[in-house]
Amino acid sequence: MANSKPRILNNNRDMVWSLIPLVIACLLIAGIASQCSLSPGGPTQGPIPNFDVNSALQYDASEIGFPVRNPEVPDEWTPNSGSRATISGDSGGPATTVGYITGTGAYLQLTQSTASEELLVPFVGGSETLYASGTQNVSGRDWVVYGEEGARNYWVSDFGDVRILLGGSATTEEFTTLAEAIEVSEPLAS
Repeated sequence: MANSKPRILNNNRDMVWSLIPLVIACLLIAGIASQCSLSPGGPTQGPIPNFDVNSALQYDASEIGFPVRNPEVPDEWTPNSGSRATISGDSGGPATTVGYITGTGAYLQLTQSTASEELLVPFVGGSETLYASGTQNVSGRDWVVYGEEGARNYWVSDFGDVRILLGGSATTEEFTTLAEAIEVSEPLAS
């Protein structure tokens, strides 16, 4: 190229002019592929996945070998997830979990297992280090509370053959609502 400047005379302005076509090309490709969007008001909540909690818990009740409860939750709560796992250890056992998005948009999960409280809480809490921080009495039943106010909480209670754990970012009132619903629900037929 006879008309090019010597390399020593190139500066930041030349680099910017070289990058502009590349940036425009990237934006065009992203726009065509629909991988870019502008959201001046910030992100919005997408649709909540639909999960058939009744069928899932009924199936688990027939397969898992311990009394499984399906509590009646408020209409504005949406079941959105479920899973089944096995908690290893001498006092471990199978566990079934379903999750709900509450009316306030918080997440609240219900885990039922034959595992001991000492294995169940760390299994559900994962990498969190959890300590019992008190108790809640709901409908005459004591629930051991793990976690602190403003953080993810876990409530655990012993129902004889089964330990039930409630966990999530919901309010104390929502935890209480689910605990009351569990108390009055009968185990599903296996």
